[in-house]
Amino acid sequence: MLIRIVRMTFKPEKTEEFLEIFRSSKDKIRAFEGCNHVELLQDLHQPNIYSTYSLWDSEAHLNNYRSSELFGQVWPATKTLFADKPETWSYTQLEV
Repeated sequence: MLIRIVRMTFKPEKTEEFLEIFRSSKDKIRAFEGCNHVELLQDLHQPNIYSTYSLWDSEAHLNNYRSSELFGQVWPATKTLFADKPETWSYTQLEV
């Protein structure tokens, strides 16, 4: 199981546009082969900072998504709204 976290800082005036992109694509991402979960988190003190938290069967499944047509639509549209470079982390779960 791969845990993927992507932290994104948006231009404050662009957050609603990002939320529209996320809402319209979240079910498609969740249905992508190897994706077990996707959720959106908002920073408690900086409302223009969001993170996606997703669970994937493997890094190969994540990479398949990242090279998919769906990602090719979602990510470029999202990137244009950034106020800062996104940060990403990938983890494996050791203990529950």
